[in-house]
Amino acid sequence: MLSFLKSKSQLLKKLYLYMDKLISALGIDVKVLIAQLINFAILMGVIYYFGIRPMLKFLDERSHKIEKGVRDAESASRKVLELENKEKEILREAKKEAMTLIEQAKLSGDEKRSKIVAKAKEEVAAIIMQEKDKIRAEKAEIVKEIKSEIGDLVIVALKKVLSEGFDEKRDTKLVETLSKQLRK
Repeated sequence: MLSFLKSKSQLLKKLYLYMDKLISALGIDVKVLIAQLINFAILMGVIYYFGIRPMLKFLDERSHKIEKGVRDAESASRKVLELENKEKEILREAKKEAMTLIEQAKLSGDEKRSKIVAKAKEEVAAIIMQEKDKIRAEKAEIVKEIKSEIGDLVIVALKKVLSEGFDEKRDTKLVETLSKQLRK
């Protein structure tokens, strides 16, 4: 057993000598290699702390803003649908009123009948026109607000996203173009 250990220790010594010769033949200095590994680790730490981490934070903020813009756009779409439903309901009620007035006119006498029918039609037309005008005004106001909000969100998002790659002149032109398209 002792001879085995001696042969093993001699084998390890020879291996160490060969490795030492190989490292010196390749011109590798272990101290320089260790210093380079430490420098590399420090460099990677600095790159992560000052480069990768801020970039990840920026991308996270950007995705939150985009999600908020999408939620706002969905909310605006729901408002438009509600207005359209409200418009239909008002028109239904106006038609119902018109039908009621027409029925009452039919029950009256011949002379009164023609006068009442004419008057009822005028009133119905006036009511319908008034309600349509109200609906159009409300719808235009809400659409205007929605476009303004969406336009502002898009402008802010585009300015943040594109601020690194465009000069001020291009940036202004892009914002104006997008604003015109949104206001159409």
